[in-house]
Amino acid sequence: MAAIDWASILTWILMISGSFFVLVGGIGVLRMPDLYTRVHSASVTEILGPFLVLAGLIVQSGVSLTSGKLLAIMLFLMLTSPTGAYALTNAAQLSGLRPRGARPLNVDEFKDQESKPS
Repeated sequence: MAAIDWASILTWILMISGSFFVLVGGIGVLRMPDLYTRVHSASVTEILGPFLVLAGLIVQSGVSLTSGKLLAIMLFLMLTSPTGAYALTNAAQLSGLRPRGARPLNVDEFKDQESKPS
């Protein structure tokens, strides 16, 4: 009877589940109606998908310099992906892009709140 290679099984499970999250994120970007929901869909799966794929590659490569490089890539992705999503949505908001279905902004509502002392 052949021995079961648990590292290969774990690698495949991690890589297939990571690919699933990347695919779901891509479908979400195509199906969502406006920029804000598209960025949300992409940013939610943008971390977990590549993280799982890279984790599968780390398990496959074992303890080596390659694993350290893959961990560094994971760290950079975890730092830059949320920052990029924030920068994109902040730029859209500052340019005046309103979310789809949002009611028009009524400036008079805020005048009453500003004039009242706290």
